Amino acid sequence: MRSFFRIYTLSVLVICFAALAALQTAAQTTPVPQTDPVTEFEVNGLKVILKRRDSAPTFAGGLFFRGGVRNQTADKAGIENFALATATEGGQKFSRQQVRRELSRTGGSLGGASSRDYGVISFVSTRESFDRIWDVFTDTAISPTFAAADVERVRQQIISGLRESETSPDGALIAAQDRMLYSGHPYSVDPMGSIRTIGSITAADLKKYHAGMMQTSRMLLVIVGDITPDELKQKVTASFGKLPVGTYKNEPLPALDFSKGTVDITQRDVQTNYVQGVFAAPSLSDPDYYAMKVAMTILQQLVFDEVRVKRQLSYAPNAEMSNNAANTAFIYVTATDVDQSVRVMLEQIEMMRTRTTSDEFINGMAGQFLTHYYLDQQTNAAQAKEIAQYELIGGGWRNSADFLKKMREVKPADIRRVAEKYMKNIRFVVVGNPESVNKDVLLSSAK
Repeated sequence: MRSFFRIYTLSVLVICFAALAALQTAAQTTPVPQTDPVTEFEVNGLKVILKRRDSAPTFAGGLFFRGGVRNQTADKAGIENFALATATEGGQKFSRQQVRRELSRTGGSLGGASSRDYGVISFVSTRESFDRIWDVFTDTAISPTFAAADVERVRQQIISGLRESETSPDGALIAAQDRMLYSGHPYSVDPMGSIRTIGSITAADLKKYHAGMMQTSRMLLVIVGDITPDELKQKVTASFGKLPVGTYKNEPLPALDFSKGTVDITQRDVQTNYVQGVFAAPSLSDPDYYAMKVAMTILQQLVFDEVRVKRQLSYAPNAEMSNNAANTAFIYVTATDVDQSVRVMLEQIEMMRTRTTSDEFINGMAGQFLTHYYLDQQTNAAQAKEIAQYELIGGGWRNSADFLKKMREVKPADIRRVAEKYMKNIRFVVVGNPESVNKDVLLSSAK
């Protein structure tokens, strides 16, 4: 529950200052590998992005649907996730049994899901089985049957997950945060839905929703693998060439409200209190994103060192940035002593807002990102996700090629500037004992 559809954050390890210095040297001496060629073209209104990786043993791809929860209403919350997950169960040419047989025989995978900003039907295959898995992928994406047995099976899987999330303290924390933060915003529609909404959605509802999605202006196709643009264009034309284009236009999201700090407490009989403080963050398309990414990595380390290592107030304090179009960052802690734990975290934020980080420290962070960026980008599936994410909410796929360059350009003054700009008016949610919370402490984040 700590990360929803994080369609895509970098993994960050907590390391010592000596290791940071070593990584700085690695960042300066390690050559950047030659990037694989990326091309784009359009077929019948469908934008296609191909990253060709010569001799790659696997293919990965996804058909992405723009809009996410903006395409849904509160009474049908979760319908897109439900529809995409059920679509991959079976199509007009490949029944559920045939889909499972082909995936098992070839070692391929197929799945569908949706987030706040977009949905996707994705696949992975070996190079040898690409043609066959492409047929399965396109059949289930374009012509799913939504058979009654498949609908009920997926419904129960989703409801089981929702029921489990609602019983956990972390799940309750996220639910309380979403209600507080997204009130009156398009994000107030939960992409996973609720037990009530998922229980009320019928097979006919899923078919109708899917039919409305089948417009190429709503879609984006991303493929990573060893295929030429001409070969892929032929396949896309044969599969998607007769779909309606439609007139879908992607509208910008309104800003979230961080005009003042707030505290929302949910009473619950738990052994420790669960606390999360949310504040504004730049989106992937914002030039501030890169400085904020480094700033949050620094804050994560400071919080860990001060709250866990030095004071042993909590086992798993955290600080992280999300990757939504209307974006946020947060600090998180589970603790019996809420006031002291939060006070220590706010002290780290205040230090970042008022002091300038050293060049050596920032360069070390760049080396850290370099290492983990390449580790995270080893698979075709990860590269397809990154390209799609930049295209859909990051100002265009070409920006993905500049990630490391922009991370290396972050300066100490940038860290302080984004800390001052965004790390304020924190909106806290607490699940636990209200008597253990001093609201004045939580509301003391600098304005």
